[in-house]
Amino acid sequence: MIVEQVMKKDVITLSPDDSIRTAIHLMREKNIRHLPLLNNEKKLIGLVTDRDIKSATPVFTDSEKMNEQLEMPLSTIMMTNIITGNPLDFVEEVAVIFYDQKIGCLPILNNGELVGIITSTDLLHTLVELTGANKPGSQIEIKVKNRPGVLHEVTGIFQKLNVNVHSVLVYPDQDNESSKILVFRVATINPLSLIENLKKEGLQVMWPNLPGMKL
Repeated sequence: MIVEQVMKKDVITLSPDDSIRTAIHLMREKNIRHLPLLNNEKKLIGLVTDRDIKSATPVFTDSEKMNEQLEMPLSTIMMTNIITGNPLDFVEEVAVIFYDQKIGCLPILNNGELVGIITSTDLLHTLVELTGANKPGSQIEIKVKNRPGVLHEVTGIFQKLNVNVHSVLVYPDQDNESSKILVFRVATINPLSLIENLKKEGLQVMWPNLPGMKL
């Protein structure tokens, strides 16, 4: 999946000359936490987050000083060293950038033009969609040999049992490099019969590990 499929395309922006007060009102009205800042040529030159605003507006006992602070331009608090992405970037690669750089959003540029934005919330929602965790069903984990063709063999068993698979994830076995863990999200609310059939096919089911069940 690429970023273009999950990014918000209707990006709400402000200018570096707009005030901190304007940004606060807009963030509250639109329920957003990040504001890209564009210059007169519509080029991205800054970014302001709700954290930046909170840091720039401590609690004042003097209301006049508070008003003065709120009228300051966003250019005084904006970040200019902005990490950006491309619409054709893979979502998985973008997730690594979020993790490594500890950022909350990623403006998306195409030929220098701001065409979208993706946030950590968008990434989490995409992960839920990709794993099928939002669909009725069950999760089944199977330990298999780490060799070519094993995933095809296991999915063939699901097909033979007429079980629809929402998603498949593959994890390394941390205890044994010669094995890996296949995690299936399947369209079956009660997986007991399915698990028994998988075991009859010689598969090692790691989860669900229910009382009285042998792995």
